[in-house]
Amino acid sequence: MIDYKDFGEIKIRKNPNARRLSISVRPFEGIRVTIPVLVSFTRAEKFIEEKEQWLRQTIRNIRALETSYTIFDWNTSFRTLEHSLELLKTDEHDPRVIIKDRKIIVCCPKTRNVKDKKIQEIIRWGIEAAWRKEAKKYLPARIGELARMYGFNINRVVIRNNRSRWGSCSNQNNINLSLHLMRLPKHLTDYVLLHELVHTIHKNHSKQFWKHLDKITGNAKALDKELKKYRIDIY
Repeated sequence: MIDYKDFGEIKIRKNPNARRLSISVRPFEGIRVTIPVLVSFTRAEKFIEEKEQWLRQTIRNIRALETSYTIFDWNTSFRTLEHSLELLKTDEHDPRVIIKDRKIIVCCPKTRNVKDKKIQEIIRWGIEAAWRKEAKKYLPARIGELARMYGFNINRVVIRNNRSRWGSCSNQNNINLSLHLMRLPKHLTDYVLLHELVHTIHKNHSKQFWKHLDKITGNAKALDKELKKYRIDIY
């Protein structure tokens, strides 16, 4: 780890599987550089210097995203499609979550700071549990409806807490969907579902893929651009 100019700490890690130098910047995780085993740390520092302009722009974008990250407190109002968040102070020793009557009830020990990392994780676990419940109810039915409407054949639909992609389609036409789709406006949820349905025919992002997707969505590229404004890992 090095402290580099005004970027702060940068983690440098040697990876036996790495074939080249790579750099990543993630919200709340900072900058990480991965290098092959035989590459020196001096070369890694030179690599960081070469990427300085890119790093500055990327960090500006990441910091803007971080401001969208919710720090829950007693006054936070938060709703999913069908549930509302309710934080309760209790005499209990440990926090716990109850999901019932369209509420995400998080019981927080009154002796703990609600902004404590562990409490924040419990709150997010409760919210994501509600999204999972809603996703299992809505997404398989909706993608089935769209498949019938546009003549696609799918095998299996699986809901996962995927934080890196909204959805994916396997070679066997099994479709994996992120429960975080429940955060999107309905037209973008439909866009993702249609995107994966088109992959049952076109397995890559070829011209034929985009032509087919554009035919059934009206303006696939515009919808894709709008979708990029949302981050799975930030809410």
